[in-house]
This record gives sequence, C-alpha cells and structure tokens, in this order.
Amino acid sequence: MAAPIRRIGMLTSGGDAPGLNAVIRAVVKTAEIEYGWKVIGIEDGFEGLLTPPHIRNMGVEDVRGILSRGGTILGTTNKGHFRTIDVGGRPQRDPAPYKELAQNMRRMGLDALVIIGGEGSQGIASELAKFGVRAVGVPKTIDNDLYGSDRTFGFDTALTVATEALDRLHTTAASHDRVMVLEVMGRDAGWIALHSGLGGGADIILIPEIPFSIEAVASKVMSRDFQGSNFSIIVCAEGALEKGGQQIYQSSTGTLGGIGSYVATEVARRTGKDSRVVVLGHLQRGGEPTPYDRILATRFGAAAVRELAEGRYGEVVVLRGGIITTIPMAECAGKVKTVPIDDEMVRTARGLGISFGDEDLTEMLPEALAELEAIANDLQADDDPSED
Repeated sequence: MAAPIRRIGMLTSGGDAPGLNAVIRAVVKTAEIEYGWKVIGIEDGFEGLLTPPHIRNMGVEDVRGILSRGGTILGTTNKGHFRTIDVGGRPQRDPAPYKELAQNMRRMGLDALVIIGGEGSQGIASELAKFGVRAVGVPKTIDNDLYGSDRTFGFDTALTVATEALDRLHTTAASHDRVMVLEVMGRDAGWIALHSGLGGGADIILIPEIPFSIEAVASKVMSRDFQGSNFSIIVCAEGALEKGGQQIYQSSTGTLGGIGSYVATEVARRTGKDSRVVVLGHLQRGGEPTPYDRILATRFGAAAVRELAEGRYGEVVVLRGGIITTIPMAECAGKVKTVPIDDEMVRTARGLGISFGDEDLTEMLPEALAELEAIANDLQADDDPSED
C-alpha cells in the first residue's frame, strides 16, 4: 500500500506560458485548504531538485495576488541535465540526474510531484516513475499542441495577442496598399496561425502541416489586387515551410524563425508590391493571461491535486469535451497534436477564400498569372548578363 501524501513538490518546466502562476496558486490552495498538505515550490524546473536543491515553502499567503501575473514565480528551464542525448543515432537519457532527483525527494520528505510542462516535461516525468517518483502532470504550451488535450492554457492569451496584432496590421496595410506578414509561434503545429488568421481576417495562412508554394502565395496576393483589394495580410507559423523545403533557422542564433521575412521578400520580388514583416516572438508568451487561461489553469491545478489525493499517479490532467480528465503521461510524452489538413477550421477558412499556399495555380485569376509572369520575365532579363 502506497504511503499517504502529506508533503508535495511542484515545479514549472519548459518555456513560460501565461497561466503558470494560476496553476501554482490552485495547487497550493487546494492542497492546503482541502487536504491539509504542505507544498514545496521547486525553483528552475527539474534542475531545482538536483544538489543543492533550490526550494521554498509555499502556503496560501505566498500565492496571494499571482492569479493574473504572467510568467512563473518558480522560474523555469528547458530540460537541462534531463534532456535526451544522442547515442549511436538513438535518443537516450542519462539515468544519473533522475536517480539524484529521486534521492533528494526522499531526503526532503516529498511524497509526490506536480509537474507543469509541455510534452518534453511530461516525458521526463514519465521517466521519473521508473525511479519511484509519484507525479501528476499539468499540460502547458501556448502552441496548443499537447497530444490528448483539446486546449492548453496560454494558447488563448497567445491567440489574443496575435489577433490584436493582425487587427492593427490591417489598418497600416490598407493605408499603404502593402502586404503585411505576421510570423507567430508554432514549430510543428499551426494552431495559433490558424485561429488568429480566422479571427483576424488574414488572406493567407501558412502552417507547418500544409507546405506552401511561394508562387501560389504571390498569385493570391496578385489576384486580390485584380479584384480591387490592394493589400493582403499573411499570417505564418514559424515552422511553416515550402513544398520540398526545410524549416528556416536563424544563422546567428540557430533558433527557428525567419519564414516571415522570406515570404515577405519573395512576395515583394514576385509581385512588385511593398511587403513588410512583423515577428511577434516572445510577446505571445508575456503579459497577463486572459480570463479563459486563468480559469483553465486553475481547473488544471486543482484537478492535479485531487488526482494525487485519489492515488492516481503517472497521469496528465487534460481538457476533453469541456471536462477535465486524465490520460497516462506516456500517452502524450514526446507527441505533438498537429492541425489535421481536413480540420473543420481549415475547411472553413478555405470556404472563405483564405489561401494556405497549396492551391493549384490554374485556379487563380488568369490576369494575375499573366502579371506575375511578366514580372518574372523582367526579373530574369535584369539578371541575364547577356543583356548588358
């Protein structure tokens, strides 16, 4: 029979997301008020449980006023010593930090962990079960791409920021007859781009799940011109890629990003239109969470404590059909929930005339294609040294 729970630890891991503090608050208040447990806050993710541990006692007074605050009062890191390493082409984990973490937990009298993080963090949590660590996971990602959950907290805030940016870009695009490209987060899944594109009235949405051709994007822009709309709004996920191409990384930092600049440059070159790019980047992560994210995060935090109280470990709390339930950590670890190419929202967007950059060029306006061909011929002539 498992030992009763009297003292739990809690940590936030991976990238920050609006709503983390709401989860922390819910865990502390539910554990203390409903069950009389002590809560220990672990700083800087899983690293905070290595020697020497970075921890602090947390009671109701310590979480007062943090519901609406962005970021995480516990700090966070991306995997650190717990990341997978490549051994002979196969990803493996070094067991040493896992053993050390489990030993430190026993030494501190921690009976269980609440782990707030994305698919990578839940993978670490799942591995910790092999070393006797009892844990419940809370899903966290602004990309809304955690497998098994209809929605994750932080997504609504990121979506709100992106949609507001599109609203603002509309006015300047219309004023100058420009093409405005907004690059949003979304490495492997285009949920932010898709939702904000629909909510913000974009004309073109580029997502990782649907590789695009720059010719189709330029054709859509030119077709809008011939139809009397002299500006276009393009929203693209940072992980969007051309057909047959690769995702774009910044040479200076090695981080993903730059697709927006590429699209703006190529559209300007192929259409002759003034094109600009705005990269939202970490603005989507920062600031106060929306009311929806505060509520969802609170529900997740309270549910995680109840799972521990009922003796269910190795589970992740998720939202399905509007109800908070759980799935095994192993089920979501390392998996990404991508946008189905026949998703209802994708079909809705196509029905509204929004392009995903994968359309057949024969479907475009003949006048637009003729104009694009003329511009292309001029560019070729300018580049041909025999014309000098």
